[in-house]
Amino acid sequence: MTQQKKRGRPRHEDILTPAEWRTIEGLRHGMTNRQIAERHGISIDAVKYHVANILQKLCLSNRAELRVWSGVAANSTLHTEGNDVSTEFEIKQVGQISRHTKDINQARKWYEQVLGLEHLFSFGDISFFNCDGVRLFLKQSEGELPTDSILYFQVDNIKTAKTEMETRGIIFTNAPHMVHKHDDGTEEWMAFFNDVDDRPLAIMAQHKPID
Repeated sequence: MTQQKKRGRPRHEDILTPAEWRTIEGLRHGMTNRQIAERHGISIDAVKYHVANILQKLCLSNRAELRVWSGVAANSTLHTEGNDVSTEFEIKQVGQISRHTKDINQARKWYEQVLGLEHLFSFGDISFFNCDGVRLFLKQSEGELPTDSILYFQVDNIKTAKTEMETRGIIFTNAPHMVHKHDDGTEEWMAFFNDVDDRPLAIMAQHKPID
């Protein structure tokens, strides 16, 4: 008697599925359902479905609680590194500055061909350039463009940095979250907080695969 194969997707060892992790990373970055859907090529209903499942699995009530939930995917480099509290926290140089543009394609050509900045990588409606070690982040936006740029400070371990900064009274508006994963496995992580004038700042870190 032949045994029938079980239908459906295999069970994930992690608390969330890969699709759910991609959804929650977008939520923690402040993206709307539509933006998440466009980024990953799925429907808005699919995003809503993932959000509902995530809330149920984590026993959370709403999107606001999801934004500050500090979980990390089990297969992430950051999860492998852990949170080394013995490492002294240090803010390093400004690693990135953001600017908004009305036309990302036009801006991408201008910064690369006219200013001569080194193009690092692009996806969707955002592009990154190198300016002598400081990264320029361009994002296409609708309507009136913001006048303030966001400063992103580099740190070694984003979880360690956040923990130490919270002991100093800093309140983060979202948990550390992965915004991009390079082909070589290097992960780009960010977390946002406000300055004394209630304007956004961020810490950022690159977490590379451990050999």
